[in-house]
Amino acid sequence: MINLLKKILNNNSSEDEIDYNKNLELLAGLMIEAAYTDGQIDNSELDKIKLSLVNVFDERPKEVDLVLEEAVKNKNNSKSLHHYTSYINKNFNDNKKILLIETLWEIVLSDGEVHDFEANLIRRLAGLLYISDVNSGNARKRALDKNKN
Repeated sequence: MINLLKKILNNNSSEDEIDYNKNLELLAGLMIEAAYTDGQIDNSELDKIKLSLVNVFDERPKEVDLVLEEAVKNKNNSKSLHHYTSYINKNFNDNKKILLIETLWEIVLSDGEVHDFEANLIRRLAGLLYISDVNSGNARKRALDKNKN
């Protein structure tokens, strides 16, 4: 985060790079938020977050490692859901938002149990991202199917 601010202030970075970093930070922050809703983050959840960011959202592995490390350190300084969802609504299409909900379900399912707080968080996020209950439910089913494999 500090490096991103330095780049912005020094004007050494293109707008695309700033957008890339912002997307990655928000995705990682939101995924850590979902994983930490039950009060702990398991290694299985961290592994799933990293794999999702790299394989599903096409983020760079080295950048993912750095941003995740920072997000875990700052997990207790969480931002409001509005902070995440307002940016996502402006910058993500519907398919990418549904993919995000599916990924969040995969993350909370990766430790083998879904706590009420985790399910509630994803339901609230789906609403704030204007994702229908049907699409959210289908995303959960796909995540459950992936988790069984």
